[in-house]
Amino acid sequence: MKRLLQTLLLACSLAAVAPAASLAADLPAKFEPTRDAAADVAAATALAKKEGKRVLVDVGGEWCPWCHILDRFVAGNADVKKLVTANYVWVKVNYSKENKNEAFLARWPKVAGYPHIFILDGDGKLVQSQNTAELEAEKDYDKPKFIAFLQQYAAKR
Repeated sequence: MKRLLQTLLLACSLAAVAPAASLAADLPAKFEPTRDAAADVAAATALAKKEGKRVLVDVGGEWCPWCHILDRFVAGNADVKKLVTANYVWVKVNYSKENKNEAFLARWPKVAGYPHIFILDGDGKLVQSQNTAELEAEKDYDKPKFIAFLQQYAAKR
């Protein structure tokens, strides 16, 4: 617990002095077992608070086919990508045999499958725990459902 608090304080102090662009660049683009999930989410939360956004915590792994489908879905749909970029700071948290991040993930509701999305506000408070299976359509994601999900939990400005 002491290490977690130290990590959070360090991330918050770095966020106060680092430009937003460098914080975003430091967040993982892939699920990496060696990443410090607490530090990554703290950095994403600080950036989200600064920009008036929410945090979209994407929990999964490189082993997960649906995690890759989600990445391709967002990247391949300009309107979805625009909603994500305008309203969220996206951060990936690894769950794999190499690192399950169990202690970190224990703060939120149990995950039934992967990928799983947690939406946090700018203070790090849980807003929504989302089973992504509910957003699927056959072998992809259902665009209207996904857009409605993103709009529903976007920060009110």
